[in-house]
Amino acid sequence: MTIVYKICSASIWQQAETERFFLGSWVDLIDGFIHFSSADQVVETARLHFAGESDLVLIEVDSTKIELVWEESRGGQLFPHLYGQLPLSAVVSVSPLFLTADGVHEFPQHFQVY
Repeated sequence: MTIVYKICSASIWQQAETERFFLGSWVDLIDGFIHFSSADQVVETARLHFAGESDLVLIEVDSTKIELVWEESRGGQLFPHLYGQLPLSAVVSVSPLFLTADGVHEFPQHFQVY
């Protein structure tokens, strides 16, 4: 199993859990796909796109259960994108992303950069 990661607000994720599927955040809806990051990209994604934001969750997704397209993005890196909704059956775990005193996101203890 290969894990990809999505960061979003806890309230958007709570809505997805109620509806039993995830369509994405407002940025995803504008872009037409759900943005994901690999394990070695997600910390930088948090720093660049979610700096200082609280009330976030880190969603871990089994990429073998969805059809991802890897496309060039930031600095020529390939990022995983999902064109369509994310079924909750592909979600492995959801963890809060807390802010440390210096405003950096603290990733869950089980998270490891590969």
